[in-house]
Amino acid sequence: MSNQNTIYLDHAATTPAREEVREAMAPFGSDVFGNPSSAHRWGRAAEAALEEARAVVATSLGARPSEIRFVRGGTESDNLAVLGTCKALGADGGLPTVIISTIEHSAVLEPAQHLSDIGAAKLVQLSVTSGGNIDVTKIEDALTDTSPSFTSVMWANNETGTLLPVGEVTATVQRHGGTMHSDAAQALGKVTVDVRDVPVDLLTATGHKLGGPKGMGLLFVRDGTPIRPLLYGGGQERALRPGTQDVAGAVGLATAVHLAVRDLAEEGTRLSSLRDTLEQALISTLPDLRVNGADGARAPHISSIGVGGVRDGAALLMAMDLGGLAVSGGSACHSGAGKSSHVIAALYGSDDAIPTIRFSFGKTTTHQDVDRAVSITIRVVQNLRKHG
Repeated sequence: MSNQNTIYLDHAATTPAREEVREAMAPFGSDVFGNPSSAHRWGRAAEAALEEARAVVATSLGARPSEIRFVRGGTESDNLAVLGTCKALGADGGLPTVIISTIEHSAVLEPAQHLSDIGAAKLVQLSVTSGGNIDVTKIEDALTDTSPSFTSVMWANNETGTLLPVGEVTATVQRHGGTMHSDAAQALGKVTVDVRDVPVDLLTATGHKLGGPKGMGLLFVRDGTPIRPLLYGGGQERALRPGTQDVAGAVGLATAVHLAVRDLAEEGTRLSSLRDTLEQALISTLPDLRVNGADGARAPHISSIGVGGVRDGAALLMAMDLGGLAVSGGSACHSGAGKSSHVIAALYGSDDAIPTIRFSFGKTTTHQDVDRAVSITIRVVQNLRKHG
């Protein structure tokens, strides 16, 4: 996707809303404006649309409609999973064990660390290899006691695209009676995500990563999973997430999820081709590059490349932008915050100082975009290596 000669390759940060999504949402800002909790015809029409959206999402995930909760984005979904589950697990006075990988999104890392800081949970962090492997025996060790446990391992990493062994981890956790969560925000619509095949207890997804609206997400909660609300004041979303629902957002999210899952096989192949074309072109021309996570399975839409011989990562990204290419250094949540990537540090060591470029592709990305991106990147890197 290009705009005024600038190419957008930051789809892992956010995606443009698909035309079908915008069309599906349009009536709910005007004609179908009712509160879905109201009993009159406007309310009933809104409720019908909300429940249809819930059913569409459930079908796409292999879930039941009763297991889908609409929330305000991926961060809220992750927080509700971590804090709400541990709140339920600790209700009987036991101290929950929280197990997470070291490369989780900050929306999982920070609430888990918060629970540890206030003495509400015992925190165990699992190291991950650059290929996405996790030592499952460490999970076994953490689960040998009798305390309740909550484990969160993301499906696909948002910075490198690394696919983690969620199925294996889930089987281990559930064998010990624990509760399993996975953040699938970067996986849904890019790789197969089906809660029948990988029976996680909780799963996070968000709309704006796959052509849906910003500020709209979901939490899958398998029936019978212990979890308590973080907010109070209404019975919406089966009393787990109170507040008047955003019907337009739910409809847009459902439409985006349906389309992304429907198109997954064809689009996954296309995105992999774009990624591989870019990586091969850069590596064949520029020395001292590292494709982060290349020795393991990856989601098809992300390429994270470490650029040796360049000192200033911020200057690299700025030069790319000025050159007509919108990319990022990692998670958009920390862009401009002056923080190094905890993901790259976890994969390659805390002293790794190689600047990283994250290229990420989407529905609107073309091979022409990739060809131009390669040219811009080569020119920028060669210039910075020469002039500093």
